[in-house]
Amino acid sequence: MKKNNSSVLLLKGFLVAALVASAGFVAAAEPEAKKESPTVPVSAAAATPQGVVARVNGTAIDAVELLRAKKVMLRGQTVPAEQQAAVDKQAVEQLISAELLYQAAAKLEYKDLEKEIDAKIALGKAKFKDEQAFKNAIKDMEMTEKDLRDYTRRDLLIQRFVDTTFVKTTTVTEAEARAFYDKNPDRFRQEESAKASHILVGVDEKASAEDKKKARERAEKLKKELTGGADFATLAKGNSSCPSSQQGGDLGYFGKGQMVPAFEKAAFALKPGEISDVVETQFGYHIIKLTEKKAAETVAFKDAKAKIEEFLTGQKINDAIQKYIADARKSAKTEILLK
Repeated sequence: MKKNNSSVLLLKGFLVAALVASAGFVAAAEPEAKKESPTVPVSAAAATPQGVVARVNGTAIDAVELLRAKKVMLRGQTVPAEQQAAVDKQAVEQLISAELLYQAAAKLEYKDLEKEIDAKIALGKAKFKDEQAFKNAIKDMEMTEKDLRDYTRRDLLIQRFVDTTFVKTTTVTEAEARAFYDKNPDRFRQEESAKASHILVGVDEKASAEDKKKARERAEKLKKELTGGADFATLAKGNSSCPSSQQGGDLGYFGKGQMVPAFEKAAFALKPGEISDVVETQFGYHIIKLTEKKAAETVAFKDAKAKIEEFLTGQKINDAIQKYIADARKSAKTEILLK
């Protein structure tokens, strides 16, 4: 089974995209918390300054905006108490950058803006299971529905400004893409991968010896049915406790390091079409069928070209936005009032 990945907030990129840097075009760095350091939640009142924290050409940035920005940056994580001031400063700098972009964007003519705001909010609402969950999410961000509409308007204006000012004027030549490919060979090396399906007879690793014995016996019985000619996908759908059972146990492609060690070792030892003996992991007992195996290879330039161009285009756009912000700050009147 694949190792668990941490989830991200549903609000990211929807409620407060305009709060961080250039409306999501510039990634926010996340401070790393040392395990031995005391941590406090970003939502703690004591960690957040009060009142106006900055002004940009006379426009105030309030502490509640700082709190929202930090929530988006940290995505529910905590930071050491001694790093709170640095996080506050980083968030304020990004809010100033966003405000500079917005002040430029607000000068643009934008037809049907209100309709686009409605559409974007509706799209965001659809990500929540019901209206109450949506309202709870807004409340958690210290927002009202009016605030949401205002920030959505800012987001769309900034996006339009970035699109017209930077995106449409940015190009990457084939020579640039080729040079990047030649200078970064390791990026285009694909390690050996496998495509497999499995049947999982799940049992808690803390279960009793008797329960584990019963689970193994059930797995061994299923293995015998497969040896006797039973269809793997059919057995997976009817017996596997893994969510992949709905796809007949299909796990898709995975490389080394993506699965727990015992599962990986067994899967990569198989030949396409072969079925493993019962394999024990912390999740229970697996029967694995290898569908296909891909040898390690280097991706050809022609196959990597489109993604390279996309990556380099993003870099150029990011650089152009940062230069614009740096130049705008030279002539802007900015005050940072953090205490």
